[in-house]
Amino acid sequence: MHPRFTHWAPAIALALCTMTAHAADPVKIGFLVKQAEEPWFQDEWKAADQAAKDKGFALVKIGIPNGEKMISAIDNLAAQKAQGFVICAPDVKLGAAVARAARRNNMKVISVDDRLVDGAGKPVPGIPHMGISSTAIGVQVGEAIAAEIKARGWKPAEVGALRVAYDQLPTARERTGGAVTALKAAGIPPANFIDAPQVRTDTESAYNAANIALTKNPKIRHWVAFGLNDEAVMGAVRAAEARGFKADAMIGVGIGGSKTALNEFAKPAVTGFYGTIKISARRHGYETSTNLYEWIVNNKVPPAETQTPGVLVNRTNLAAVRRDMGF
Repeated sequence: MHPRFTHWAPAIALALCTMTAHAADPVKIGFLVKQAEEPWFQDEWKAADQAAKDKGFALVKIGIPNGEKMISAIDNLAAQKAQGFVICAPDVKLGAAVARAARRNNMKVISVDDRLVDGAGKPVPGIPHMGISSTAIGVQVGEAIAAEIKARGWKPAEVGALRVAYDQLPTARERTGGAVTALKAAGIPPANFIDAPQVRTDTESAYNAANIALTKNPKIRHWVAFGLNDEAVMGAVRAAEARGFKADAMIGVGIGGSKTALNEFAKPAVTGFYGTIKISARRHGYETSTNLYEWIVNNKVPPAETQTPGVLVNRTNLAAVRRDMGF
């Protein structure tokens, strides 16, 4: 080396070592969900674990029940040198905050299940999303219930339609709205739709909400129930049972195909939980994680929006559907 360049040698060597170390840094991805205890998110995490195993990246799973913990989790991921994260935020209106935190920490982000929106309620640009066609799946719920009403020979005018509501979440409004549309088309009068607002999206909260609605409407002999997820409908079914409504007087169709639903189908006695629209937590967990990995490693930008379909599952076709969906 020329003598006048020798004093640069340590700096050059350090830079080369740094570049080599950076290139060798393992890919680390976060997967943040709003309610880690729910079966749906547990299934997403399991699928993401499989993606991490298949692709060879590290996965960090964090529950984020509120906005403060969400920001803390993103900063924590940055401290762990994660290059990106998948997120189902506790509130979709936190979209701008998620985008700022990702930019601040130079991380890529994909939203899953609930699409992030800005202050104007519009999807946040630059954040790819994998979600569910909420209205279409709600219509599927309503049509499945309507078909079973017809099969049982019930008169639509005598049916009470229990909408277990969680209206602060757009996805929930869209799902129940789709079901209402389908059930009205099937002949259930508008006056027969009863709202049961739940405080949370779990079975206990749905039970409490449904119990109040059932108590206020004692003259209705036949009930149907629908809501955001399987847990909402299960709560309504349990509340109806507590008030003496057996399986032949209740039709509940959930959404998710979660363990909550599968455990119900496994019982020897038929209950009012008739079916569920199976949506693939496995696909959501696996594909979002894989897409983020490819984005980080190969700069392959995921589609701006992907909507996944659902299929009706009940006791009759459970085994076949699980096999077809890779379970």
